[in-house]
Amino acid sequence: MNESVDRSPDSTAVITEAVPDLQLQLLIQLLDREMRSGLPLTLAIPAGVLHGDVIGHEAWKADWSRSLRQVEGEGANLIAEFPETVDQGIKELRADEDAQQLPRWIHLRDATLVFGGVAPLRLPLWRGRLSDVSGWALGRPE
Repeated sequence: MNESVDRSPDSTAVITEAVPDLQLQLLIQLLDREMRSGLPLTLAIPAGVLHGDVIGHEAWKADWSRSLRQVEGEGANLIAEFPETVDQGIKELRADEDAQQLPRWIHLRDATLVFGGVAPLRLPLWRGRLSDVSGWALGRPE
């Protein structure tokens, strides 16, 4: 079978990428407003089914930092501040942009990943791309 590709100057290449669910983005944006907010959620992701309490970015950073402060050593202290350091760098790069962007990441606390007949994997904190979430539901599996 011989297929041809139109390479004329007026043809436009189309690049497609996964688009995050707008309702999930807005839900996360709402949770970002309150550090103590969390909501049980189940996600379908490429690795399997993931469930836990979805939290905002600031709550995730605080939990990340708190968990690493319990580890001894100077390296742990440096890594504890890593998410905040990254956020500061991004803010500096985007200083000229006024519009607030919708979240592109989702954060879970007390997450459980279930996949392929293997024992569930429990994770204290999890962060993933929203564009990798193919479906979601309120609550956790029973």
